[in-house]
Amino acid sequence: MIETLGVTTRKRIELVDMTEQVRAALRKLRLTSGVIIVYVPHTTAAVTINENADPSVGRDISGVLSRLVPAGADYEHTEGNADAHAKAALVGSSVTIIVEGGELVLGTWQGIFFCEFDGPRNRKVLVKVIAEQ
Repeated sequence: MIETLGVTTRKRIELVDMTEQVRAALRKLRLTSGVIIVYVPHTTAAVTINENADPSVGRDISGVLSRLVPAGADYEHTEGNADAHAKAALVGSSVTIIVEGGELVLGTWQGIFFCEFDGPRNRKVLVKVIAEQ
């Protein structure tokens, strides 16, 4: 079973906490034990797990990635979003999360973030359930 989630971004680079959306999808899919895969089917966006208690963490991550892979550098890809492709490749297109007792097994401070690197856009995120046998 797969659930498709929508994410609307408002900035070119933005980390959107989507933990509650994923929890809602998990309830809808009725998984009690197993894993879920959260997958971003876009080449200029990504997904990661990191601290969601302090919003400055997401801003710091965005800042570090922007310094590592600056916009407007001398890239061969000339559509104006080459940095977004590189940032997405560094962060990754999926995360796997354990589910136990119908709940996401995340650390105290962990949340699931959609990482936009070429916004603003309307994006989709897929949640795939793999049930324990």
